Amino acid sequence: MAREPKQERGDRPAREEGGDELVEKLVHINRVSKTVKGGKRFGFAALVVVGDGKGRVGFGHGKAREVPEAISKATASAKKTMVRIPLREGRTLHHDVNGRWGAGKVFLRSAPQGTGIIAGGPMRAVFESLGVQDVVTKSMGSNNPYNMIRATFNALVNQTSPKMVASRRGKKIADIISRRGDVSGKAVSAEAEAQTE
Repeated sequence: MAREPKQERGDRPAREEGGDELVEKLVHINRVSKTVKGGKRFGFAALVVVGDGKGRVGFGHGKAREVPEAISKATASAKKTMVRIPLREGRTLHHDVNGRWGAGKVFLRSAPQGTGIIAGGPMRAVFESLGVQDVVTKSMGSNNPYNMIRATFNALVNQTSPKMVASRRGKKIADIISRRGDVSGKAVSAEAEAQTE
């Protein structure tokens, strides 16, 4: 009879893939069993988050009879579904945003420098893989890791940068940023130049 593995959460060794060093994080392993004539057959489902630490992240899940095979399938699936998320100064989100998937509801808030990642469980894995250093989050719905991850991705894909807003509205980035109120004068032009790069 197969032994139940310890539920490990954490880093898997980063791999060199096409020039990008990817961070793989195992979020959840689920053991399922099927009762057959001779006894029980065990299978495993793995949920993995993959990111490059520079604004790209993806998640995937895989099922197999053995844990390593399930993890490798989940990792391959995550690499195929990677998306690019715009980050402010390369360390936090541009604005506060809500995300929802099924019964999973999450709220993500940008944070000042030095705050760190204030997020629980599956959401922490997403932000560490994404390369976010300062963010405050709250999960207000289901704590099912699959729904939490999907709700987090739902919120992240709705992030818009000043560059995207400016191009959509036909304005300059400096005009958009100056309305924030927290920056003025030279700081506006400096941040606008940083956004265009």
